[in-house]
Amino acid sequence: MPLSELPAPDQNWALFLDVDGTLVEIAATPSAVRITPRVVAMLRHLMDAFGNAVALVSGRSIGVIDQLFEPLRLPVAGLHGLEVRDAKGDLYPAANEGDCLEEIRAALTQYAHAFPGVLLEDKGATLALHYRQAPEQADAARALVSDLLSQQSNYHFLEGKMVLEVKPANVHKGRAVERLLTEPPFAGRLPVYVGDDVTDEDGFTTVNRLGGHSIRVGMEGASAATRRVESVPVLLDWLASLPDAILAKAKPRGSKPA
Repeated sequence: MPLSELPAPDQNWALFLDVDGTLVEIAATPSAVRITPRVVAMLRHLMDAFGNAVALVSGRSIGVIDQLFEPLRLPVAGLHGLEVRDAKGDLYPAANEGDCLEEIRAALTQYAHAFPGVLLEDKGATLALHYRQAPEQADAARALVSDLLSQQSNYHFLEGKMVLEVKPANVHKGRAVERLLTEPPFAGRLPVYVGDDVTDEDGFTTVNRLGGHSIRVGMEGASAATRRVESVPVLLDWLASLPDAILAKAKPRGSKPA
């Protein structure tokens, strides 16, 4: 269903926004991503319009997200929800997983060094193996990660857009959304989740179950999202329009501009 058929925005919404592929185009490497001043200003306006009930939900760490969106310090679920900062600013860091990832980390590091264009993004508690610059390595990378995780019940991997995300099996973005919804200013609001990739499907499924709205950026591939938007620029235009739409909705009929 297209985004145009979504009900009019309501100030009782709570927004949960993925970052890469949603608020910004996916770059050749994670470090190449830059958040524009327009997006920072837009997020400020959304925070005002929705009573601060706006959170970022990302596979990136909270530290990296803060660098990207500086000077903003929004509520965030980082590393797919493994770490959370709530609206009060309280940080709940990722639990120490000990040496569980060491064997996987070592093998993927060796693999990335052996094949130019393959990049291992080491996030500490999670790993991401990127092959965007070496697409011919897709099958080999998938086979390697699958083999490494075949004996690991505590970890699994998700296949995103030219990336393989290795993370704890019991952690996902949907649970992060549910956690934030238990606390002000998110509690009691209608959740709206926007994402673009396989790692966002748990978020879509969760807000669907809660009666909210799920929006996927991009028209390709199957998804649990109930709405689609063509591209990042189209989504940003829609998000930027929400504060004015809420203001117009709140005005009594027949009222004139001051």
